[in-house]
Amino acid sequence: MSLQYFAGAACRALTARKDGPSLYEVCDPILRQPGSGGDPHLSKFYRTALGNPALRTLLRRAGLPELNDPARLNALRQALVLARDNPTPDWESVGGPIAELVDGITLQHPAPPRRTGAVAMPPAAEIDRVIRACGADLLGSYGRNGFIPTYAAFNLIGDPDIRGREVLMALQGLDARGYKNSTLMFNLARVFIARSPAAAVINPPWRGIAEPMWEPVQIRHRSAYYDAFFTEALLSYLETGLASSEQTGTARAAIAAMVDFCLETSREEVRGADGKSYHVVTALAPPPHPRFSRFFTQIKQDLGFGVYVPDCDTTACSFSAATQAGSNDPILDQPLVDFYAGYQVRAGGNEPRVTVPINDNIDYEGGVATWIDSMAGERPYGNDLDPTLNLDVLEVSFRNLTRWQILETEARLAFIRRIVGFQQRLVLSGAFADPRAHIYYLPELYCAYFGRCYHAFMALPPAARQAIDPGGAFELIRLRVLAYVEDELVGREMNPFDAALALIALGHLGGNEASFAPAVHCIVTAFGEGGRRHPYRAYEWNKMKTPTRILVGGPEVTSAFVLMGLALARRCR
Repeated sequence: MSLQYFAGAACRALTARKDGPSLYEVCDPILRQPGSGGDPHLSKFYRTALGNPALRTLLRRAGLPELNDPARLNALRQALVLARDNPTPDWESVGGPIAELVDGITLQHPAPPRRTGAVAMPPAAEIDRVIRACGADLLGSYGRNGFIPTYAAFNLIGDPDIRGREVLMALQGLDARGYKNSTLMFNLARVFIARSPAAAVINPPWRGIAEPMWEPVQIRHRSAYYDAFFTEALLSYLETGLASSEQTGTARAAIAAMVDFCLETSREEVRGADGKSYHVVTALAPPPHPRFSRFFTQIKQDLGFGVYVPDCDTTACSFSAATQAGSNDPILDQPLVDFYAGYQVRAGGNEPRVTVPINDNIDYEGGVATWIDSMAGERPYGNDLDPTLNLDVLEVSFRNLTRWQILETEARLAFIRRIVGFQQRLVLSGAFADPRAHIYYLPELYCAYFGRCYHAFMALPPAARQAIDPGGAFELIRLRVLAYVEDELVGREMNPFDAALALIALGHLGGNEASFAPAVHCIVTAFGEGGRRHPYRAYEWNKMKTPTRILVGGPEVTSAFVLMGLALARRCR
């Protein structure tokens, strides 16, 4: 969006006619100062996240007419008092008035128009030029920072899939009190934002599916999940043969350092459901390794994001990247599938692992939940279950099939087959294409990651593939996902990130030749949109839906996806 757009949108927000109490008129009498007893974090969160001068100015004329009703205003205030003063409040009672307001807003997922007109495949030299530029961007960023950063950005309007029902699910299923507080207050604020002209400032329109992360991108950080991804991107760059000899040396050194960050710096010991000790990979290593600025380190604590625990996805991706890089670290010898089995949902057969079922439109049977209990028993986010994460569990298992003796161990093979069954039901139902079915990712990214998983599956010997998938589920999924990519993703207007996801899926799943051209054309024509420092802008890679819509990505992330997508397109020409 242009500066002119934002200036106009801000002017409309600041001069709108006000009808009803604003967020601050509701909350200031209760939360501007902490109450007596209860939970002091709620007031601290309100002052830090919602009471800052910039947001106050933007929302000062955002009122809700229904709160002119004294009874309704009083019910909302009493709910906030209960959350402030009670150490263990009834979260359904606290959240009820907020959930009712959330149900009064209308948000929609992007629906890009159909693409019109044919485009030609750009010349091979143009593709190679973009690949080299993206490789140089990754290596240059590594050289400047000592790592390749990723960024997080808050979109306060929230996620379209989080309605009042899901707000109540989160308030009751999350564990950490600070996370409950932030979920409560962010969802109250999003009502005032979504129903006022301020929405146009906070949530401007964009092209394609993946949401751009509007500058400035707020929170730079490092995680093993990101290092694992960048490791795969640099391996892909080396495989193209386009890296110079100097770049090759730099890339190999960066890969070795990032694998070490994943397996050593981010290693954490936990206890499995079988009582055994396992080493997994934490979502965020202890300071100073995440590389947060000193300013945000304190803000993070104030917002209630002080506790992090390991997760199944970061562990799977870290083990996979290390395996692809040729690591022989003893941690890889652990049969990770034995640990994951304790987090696999089996209908009627295990503890209800999914405490935050905001995507309960899908059948969880056979899926692996996200968050790993720390050795101290911490589970701040409760637990949820994401389909794309389960693709990563399959992919790392295929790469370590022999090492973990999966085919030779009945329980391990059964574990893998149950995940395959989970994925088959998801895709054949059509739910894989519904954003509500996904916790942390776009359906389009699910398609790209299925391509990655399918590639690892097809690299197995035929007898192994038959043992894992005797019913041909992978071929059924491949056909459904490929049809979605060719008809829906490539068939509509894209941005460069969408196009990169399309190419990764097309390249791994055997897409028809004509489908590559629109995606490659989109990427090549958008080259340079990142300005002087990067080839491309930052887009949504993954997200949190609670406590509000928090996007994760970065210009280097876009470069990495574009590089991997074009490398596959180049191979398939």
